[in-house]
Order: sequence, then C-alpha cells, then structure tokens
Amino acid sequence: MTTALVVMAKAPVAGLAKTRLIPALGAEAAAGLAQRLLLHTLDQTLDLNADYRELCVSPDTRHPVFELACAKAGGELKLTLQGEGDLGQRMQRVFERVLQVHDKALLIGTDAPALGADMLRLAQVALDDYETVFVPAMDGGYALVGLTRPVPLLFQAMTWSTPQVMADTRQRLKQARLTWLELAPVHDIDEPADLIHLPKGWL
Repeated sequence: MTTALVVMAKAPVAGLAKTRLIPALGAEAAAGLAQRLLLHTLDQTLDLNADYRELCVSPDTRHPVFELACAKAGGELKLTLQGEGDLGQRMQRVFERVLQVHDKALLIGTDAPALGADMLRLAQVALDDYETVFVPAMDGGYALVGLTRPVPLLFQAMTWSTPQVMADTRQRLKQARLTWLELAPVHDIDEPADLIHLPKGWL
C-alpha cells in the first residue's frame, strides 16, 4: 500500500500569516513564527516512509521559503497550489487528487509543533485497519486527517476555525458509517494564549 503525505501551508508573509498572533508578536514576528512552524513541520515528515510528499500552498508558490523547503527535500517534495475555495473545498480536492494514485493519504497543517514524526507513523499504520484517522487539536479542531478514500461529507459546509470542528466531524463519520481512530490531541498555535505551547526557546 502506498502513502501520500500532504502539508498545507500559507506563505509566511507579514500581515497574511498568523494574523491572530499579531497583537502579541507584531506582524513580522508572527510571520517569522509561521515560517519556523512550516520548516519544523516539514522536518517531522522526513522520516515517514511516504511514497509521495507534497507541500500545498497559498496564495501562490513564489515565497522563497517554499523553494528552500523543496531544495532541502532533495527534489522529493512536490510544490502545488491550494487554489480557490474554503478550507474544506481545498482539503477535499487534495484527497480526491492523491487518492486516485495512492492507497492512503495524510493531510496536515503547520500549526501544531507537537505533531511529530512518531505520530505521523502511527497515523500511517492506523490506516491499515481504519478508513480514517485523526489527530484532534485541543481547540476543538484537528491537526491531522488521514483517509483511504475521498469522503466529501467531511469537508462540505463545515464551520471551520471553530471549537465544533472535531465534534461535527465525528457526527459525519457516524453518518457515513466510517471507521476511525483518534490519536492523542495536540495544541495548535493560533492565539496569543497558545504561545505557551511552543517548544522551549522558540520565542
């Protein structure tokens, strides 16, 4: 069985990235943290035995950090564009595309520094026995979703960026009669109060 791993990321541009952290850090420092989170996330993926790796970005592919990340991966990281639509539409397109080729797909963002290599491996193995796998986030969302087939119901008309995302997702999983596994929850870094969950020495 083959595995695709996709990292979704926003360009770490001041005023565009991590805007909810700007009151605490300022626009430049918030963007700098976004860049560090992105590179840290990509580092965590290097040891995963994935057959395909992709960095799917917005609003465009021109930011120098994307080129740096691809160069660091030695040509094994494909750079793609997220395109239009809300988060759910963009995620759904990713799964529909990569699951045409691969048996498993893991999709993560860059907001959860505690989502490490070990957890990625656990998620990959979980898809041998479950149709879906999640790493919930402490704020009520999730930091990882893995699927063995596209499930549009999980992504359509969701109230993204609210504390209800994971709860609503569970209801939809039951509705679709899907099997799923939830791994240990992690903290997202979205709000100033979340900064205490950054690795030591990051600020």
